[in-house]
Amino acid sequence: MYIEDPAFTIPTGKPAPVDPQIAEFMRLMAKDASQYPRRDTIAIEEGRANAEKVRLPWAQGGPAMARTVEHRVGTRYGTHLRVRVHYPRERKLTGALVYIHGGGFVLFSIDTHDRIMREYAERAGVVVIGMDYTRAPDAKFPQPLEECIDVFRWVHDNAAMLDVDPAQLFLGGDSAGANMTMGACLTLRDAGLQLVKGVVLNYGGFGSNLFRNSVVRYGSGEYGLSLHMMIWFRGMHMARGEDFINPRADILRADLRGLPPAFLVVTECDPLHDDSVELERKMREAGVEVQSKVYPGTVHSFLEAVSIADIAGVAFDDTARWLHAQAQAQREA
Repeated sequence: MYIEDPAFTIPTGKPAPVDPQIAEFMRLMAKDASQYPRRDTIAIEEGRANAEKVRLPWAQGGPAMARTVEHRVGTRYGTHLRVRVHYPRERKLTGALVYIHGGGFVLFSIDTHDRIMREYAERAGVVVIGMDYTRAPDAKFPQPLEECIDVFRWVHDNAAMLDVDPAQLFLGGDSAGANMTMGACLTLRDAGLQLVKGVVLNYGGFGSNLFRNSVVRYGSGEYGLSLHMMIWFRGMHMARGEDFINPRADILRADLRGLPPAFLVVTECDPLHDDSVELERKMREAGVEVQSKVYPGTVHSFLEAVSIADIAGVAFDDTARWLHAQAQAQREA
């Protein structure tokens, strides 16, 4: 959409090799997706239904929970959102991780991301709370973001009923969910509410600048997420041209001072790779405590491959350790 990065150059040389187990995940996902028309050529509801079918096998299996409870939570928009609470068999943290699923603001649900949430619950020993939000184009920016904020505040206000510690609430998400995680933190900070104790950012899209080296190198569609789909998602999500550069959506334009500590899970073979790299740099410059790790040979959405890809398990365990470290630091503060 615009070029503002003086470091932008057309990359040369071979892209990084994909992890063999991740390559198999991509092959199987592409095989299942090939049964259906391209998402932007059919009705949005049909595209969503097809996406749920393709993702379903990867959301099954994995850790069993002590219990899972669902709620309906009202928002300022009059919507009543499905909220799912996973309680692990062994709780090691008293709080909760509130998780926002990805899908370009258009697709997916807490069903497609159910295993991701259960993996976090089991590995970290923490209650994980996932939410459905009204997806684009049914709702344009900022409605999905503000619905997520309303759910997070509901969790905080109803912590006793949910059996979680309101003083130990983490917020996280993947892709579009990571974007809205940051938008929520900025909004809460500006309201003077220090409710989020740490954020988990999984391969997020944090800016509107599509002229990036990682987009050129990995945006052809061979690595899952394509530049074409990124443009389609953004067009669905945004109502006005000015929304593309709103700091609550284009996070890389925001003043990042005063945000909670963050852990970035960065994919190597992903058009969004450079967004995470730049976000980490800007957070450090703003004095935010931030850690990141690049997972070699991974592609967008690789956490969903945990059933067959060892590196996805590594990423879950890394995040679980970071959550515990944050909890310990808060206890000692």
